[in-house]
Amino acid sequence: MTVREVTMRAHAAEAAVRVTPTAERIAWLNGAADALADNVDLLVEIAGDETHLDEPRLRGEMARTTAQLRFFGDVIADGHYLEVIIDHADATAAPPRPDLRRMLRPIGPVAVFAASNFPFAFSVAGGDTASALAAGCPVVVKAHPGHPDTSKETARLVRASLEDAGAPDGAFDIVEGLQEGIDLAGDRAIKAVAFTGSLRGGKVIHEVCSGRDDPIPFYGELGSLNPVVVTPRADLERGASLAAGLVASFTLGVGQFCTKPGVIIVPTDSTIEGTLPSLLPQDARPMLHPGIAESYRAGMRRAVGTGGAEVISGSLDHHEDAASPVVLGTDIENLMLHRDVLLDEVFGPMTLLVRYRDIDQVGALLDVLTGSLTATIHAGQDEDIDDLVESAGRIAGRVLFDGWPTGVAVTWAQHHGGPWPATTSTHTSVGATAIRRFLRPIVFQDAPARILPPELLEDNPLVVPRRVNGNLEVGPMRAGAGTDRDIDR
Repeated sequence: MTVREVTMRAHAAEAAVRVTPTAERIAWLNGAADALADNVDLLVEIAGDETHLDEPRLRGEMARTTAQLRFFGDVIADGHYLEVIIDHADATAAPPRPDLRRMLRPIGPVAVFAASNFPFAFSVAGGDTASALAAGCPVVVKAHPGHPDTSKETARLVRASLEDAGAPDGAFDIVEGLQEGIDLAGDRAIKAVAFTGSLRGGKVIHEVCSGRDDPIPFYGELGSLNPVVVTPRADLERGASLAAGLVASFTLGVGQFCTKPGVIIVPTDSTIEGTLPSLLPQDARPMLHPGIAESYRAGMRRAVGTGGAEVISGSLDHHEDAASPVVLGTDIENLMLHRDVLLDEVFGPMTLLVRYRDIDQVGALLDVLTGSLTATIHAGQDEDIDDLVESAGRIAGRVLFDGWPTGVAVTWAQHHGGPWPATTSTHTSVGATAIRRFLRPIVFQDAPARILPPELLEDNPLVVPRRVNGNLEVGPMRAGAGTDRDIDR
């Protein structure tokens, strides 16, 4: 089918998907999770051949994928996500108040652009698809060319499971191809786009979305340096263990995680810098595809050549699609001079140590960094870090203390986003509130009861949580809701 034929199917299914009862949408999500789990051996084999990712990593990612499908069933089960608010008419108010009933409703068909580095969890049946279907939106996935067979088989299983569960034709589909992706984002049937990928690719799709006759929301996760600050006291107290934690984090998945710690801000002559060379693995491991490997090599060469960074450990020489870890180093003064080069994200197992002489320099450095998904602070016990926390909070969506950013939990409270270019909005792509991207508010004023959605009826037949005349009425929480699921990202 052409892109237009696919989007017209999604458009035709929109009304039926939107009014599908919550229990049925939960069954869709659980059915898709069951179908993937039942075929995990086949999917892992296909994905392993296409991505070079090992079997334990892929099985773990599949477990995360099925868990988050079920998680979004929990999210919609109790109705909080609808944000139901009712204000009764009051002629004595100044000004007089009509009867107003507000809730969130599905935005319409959603285009999901799959990521290269997570062939399951951020791909065809990943978090964007799960949250959009949970919201009541048809989904059209743009498959990533890095794992086409994995995408096709995943789509086949999801489509069959939805059909078995009674979902309308057109509730879920997939397209492939570069031009097809551009056409998808520009198609008038699509009402929002979710994208995980490179800054360059994201800008192209963002421009398509904003340049339409009817501009639509573009929710892009595009790039992140994820700075880590180590205070002198933390380096003195546990520098060796911090070095070990850093190596484990920035080399995880051959450095191909969007939460990889890419800029490490350390004291001059730190224990961390002295310890790293003895800890760094020297073996080269395959990257996802040759294009990523070439970009990785080119990024390191720019940092060392144009940017003036030095190699602390590792080698810039790599072969074909494999990469081994590299640690580069510079000082704050050189970073400020070449920040356009040194603060350009390098996707792969490389991190940049930035040395400071005085902790007061660190806040100024954080202030010039672009937005990130995360910022991490390692400090001594009871150390005054209020100013660092304030600076970190200005540039990151998640601030970590004495940990590493490559572990991302799928929870009710999680936020996986940040100021540009980490993401293009204040929304998250992980966690319960990821569903908010695919909902829009609507208010019914003085509406007759016969036309109101059941969530807004006076007797609250669905027992959804709501605020009535300013007072919060909390509905019952579904048993099992609130489960937290850990992943790497």
